[in-house]
Amino acid sequence: MSWSAQQYLAFEDERTRPVRDLLAAVPQTEVRVAVDIGCGPGNSTEVLAMRFPGADVSGFDSSADMIEAARKRLPGRRFEILDIASWIAKEGAGSPFAPAPLAPARVDVLLANAVLQWVPDHAALFPALAARLAPGGWLAVQMPDNLQETAQVLMREVAREGPWRDKLAAADRARIPIGRADWYYRLLHSSCARVDVWRTTYYHPLAGAGAIVEWFKATGLRPFLQPLDAGEREEYLARYTARVGAAHPALADGTVLLPFPRLFMVAQRSVT
Repeated sequence: MSWSAQQYLAFEDERTRPVRDLLAAVPQTEVRVAVDIGCGPGNSTEVLAMRFPGADVSGFDSSADMIEAARKRLPGRRFEILDIASWIAKEGAGSPFAPAPLAPARVDVLLANAVLQWVPDHAALFPALAARLAPGGWLAVQMPDNLQETAQVLMREVAREGPWRDKLAAADRARIPIGRADWYYRLLHSSCARVDVWRTTYYHPLAGAGAIVEWFKATGLRPFLQPLDAGEREEYLARYTARVGAAHPALADGTVLLPFPRLFMVAQRSVT
């Protein structure tokens, strides 16, 4: 299953709210260049452009479907099909990341909204991203911090208990377990003059257990569904939906609440 902009945007308001909260913590300073890493269908890029209307705002994503949607949404902005490994490349074993030829000039705001949880080696990645900033520039990151939430735990349980166990043995390794807030603070504090880290849990009212499943089909369920054939996928989703329904009892009107914790950080690169 490839990334689907349509599936992702089925919950656009809920998915866009965190990036609004994130960018609200970046001061309104002069911003000439801003880049949206893993821009998806452009909803986060749109918020970035509205926050800094005078900036040259661009974005990139590894999904062609996402980039097509972003270009339609914001035809006046530049978008590329590109992954983070191509944007930032290593320069020899054990060395810090270094800019790749495709990387732009140093940026004033670098946004990474709900993408770095798919990218390994944060100990090297985060300092590399900070190094891409102009002096005084801002790194703004938001990552889902929900691997221990019920809906995520049930994905792994259903994967282990079904006839597809061998096919899905590595599915839970697609997402990178993120570090603690204090670990990211120390990691960024060495090169940044100011670091702000916080965690927020959103409670999204959704239309029943089926809506929770539809939410995760765009993101967390992808590694579990992609290796399966059509019949297995249908059976996996049936079992998962039943488990989710039992774990998330509906309110009187049929609404269920999906708890969704997210980790935020905003860091300003030192001027000197």
